[in-house]
Amino acid sequence: APEPPPARTRPGAAGRTRRGRRARGPGGAAGGGAGGQDGGEMGTGGRGRGGARGIWGVVGRGLGAGGGPVGQGRAGGSLAVALTPPPSPGDSGKVSTVVATPGQGPERPQEVSYSDIKVIGNGSFGVVYQARLANSGELVAIKKVLQDKRFKNRELQIMRKLDHCNIVRLRYFFYSSGEKKDEVYLNLVLDFVPETVYRVARHFTKAKQPIPVIYVKVYMYQLFRSLAYIHSQGVCHRDIKPQNLLVDPDTAVLKLCDFGSAKQLVQGEPNVSYICSRYYRAPELIFGATDYTSNIDIWSAGCVLAELLLGQPIFPGDSGVDQLVEIIKVLGTPTREQIREMNPNYTEFKFPQIKAHPWLKVFKPRTPLEAVSLCSRLLEYTPATRLSPLEACANAFFDELREPSARLPSGRDLPPLFNFSAVELAIQPSLNTSLIPPHLRAQSTLLGCAPGTPATHGECWRSGAACCAGGPGLSPPSTHILMHPQRRGWEHPFPACWEQGVEPGRWPRHADCSFPMQALTGASQHRGTARDPSPMRPEGLGGAGLGGRPPPHPMDLSEL
Repeated sequence: APEPPPARTRPGAAGRTRRGRRARGPGGAAGGGAGGQDGGEMGTGGRGRGGARGIWGVVGRGLGAGGGPVGQGRAGGSLAVALTPPPSPGDSGKVSTVVATPGQGPERPQEVSYSDIKVIGNGSFGVVYQARLANSGELVAIKKVLQDKRFKNRELQIMRKLDHCNIVRLRYFFYSSGEKKDEVYLNLVLDFVPETVYRVARHFTKAKQPIPVIYVKVYMYQLFRSLAYIHSQGVCHRDIKPQNLLVDPDTAVLKLCDFGSAKQLVQGEPNVSYICSRYYRAPELIFGATDYTSNIDIWSAGCVLAELLLGQPIFPGDSGVDQLVEIIKVLGTPTREQIREMNPNYTEFKFPQIKAHPWLKVFKPRTPLEAVSLCSRLLEYTPATRLSPLEACANAFFDELREPSARLPSGRDLPPLFNFSAVELAIQPSLNTSLIPPHLRAQSTLLGCAPGTPATHGECWRSGAACCAGGPGLSPPSTHILMHPQRRGWEHPFPACWEQGVEPGRWPRHADCSFPMQALTGASQHRGTARDPSPMRPEGLGGAGLGGRPPPHPMDLSEL
């Protein structure tokens, strides 16, 4: 991992902190204050009254004593100061400032100020704080983890590339020094979401009530959307469990969090099998597989679904072996072929022959049949036969969510469920018609943009979104234009026709452009027939003809 940049300070003599300890700032200048040390220069023999008392007191100020000059230092780059124990209630309202790098976009460090700091969680990974951004008043969560200088932080690298409405967003990140020498912490500033699926489910369990099925549908649907997205990016989460599913209790928006175990899986590259929390661990992991796929997340999601329906974990094993026993009690003994698919090294092992328990008897009598069926399709021994995340989203269990009248028990609208991006629609295009509700197709909703936006070819191209607009002869979204202009494999890029000089104000004909007719699925989609299917010009897909201005006259679907 890159070393944090040094603080921009001048060497100075050590001062004394308020607690009487000698302390030096990152640049060798005297630090000051319990938690405020930041390298602000202080006079020789000066006594440190302390810097900012916030847990990240980057802009600390040393007050000179005994004639020493007053100095102030600021950490350079993304370096902040040591995280100290949480401030006392009297200090929590003070504003602290750090120099942090935005989670997405260019690496342009900027000052970020916050207050109202308190600890909201801790574990082997580190500590999570809640804070309030000074500029917007928004609450954020700040996850502090010890950084191993020998390695890049995988969680940071993965979170910087993810951008999805059902994944907790990385707003900023910065580094801070620890109490020990050379100890560096990575601090991830994330969206704050107040609840988890685990706590919501526990609330209903304590009240001896089943969780309303509509919540099960809304939460699980959003989980599968998030999995579809990260898997399309080659990322496997490897720790799906109710505690890592953040939810807003008012809006029912779900966000997947904690990518500390996540990894970009590469075919042929071995992975550790001792991963994932036990109750949600896929059987191939228990069998010690190291060449597993993202389907381990699907198994975990199936366990979460079953737990919400049952009110308790479906496979509550006390150990790895006991976990396998619990699975066999429900699924029966795996066949030799199933074992081979999980881990070929185990095919000669002898297992007691136990018959599968009927799925209908696993759940309570009033459990929806579609939910039981979905569980059975997710909790399969053979990883490759488990449903994909988008296949799960298209499952009949979620059909209620696609009804125009669907509401939360509170009467509020459902959270955004169908604002698919071009990336999502490119994952399994054959499912798009099933995923997009008919009432949204009829309204010509432009996916990836604000709900209700009229869909025109020009808008699709400008936004980089896929269009699901309906109309005579169109079956959304594959037959009229398609994803982002830099993507390959389109049927035909309409904007390229405009770029080749088609007269504004009318539909282009295929004869007016240079793209071969065989690239089209039907001439009628292009408003004309081919008279001259000439070879594709060099500036074709992805070339100069696509990178410039938008079509001068967006096409209105009513013309079809």
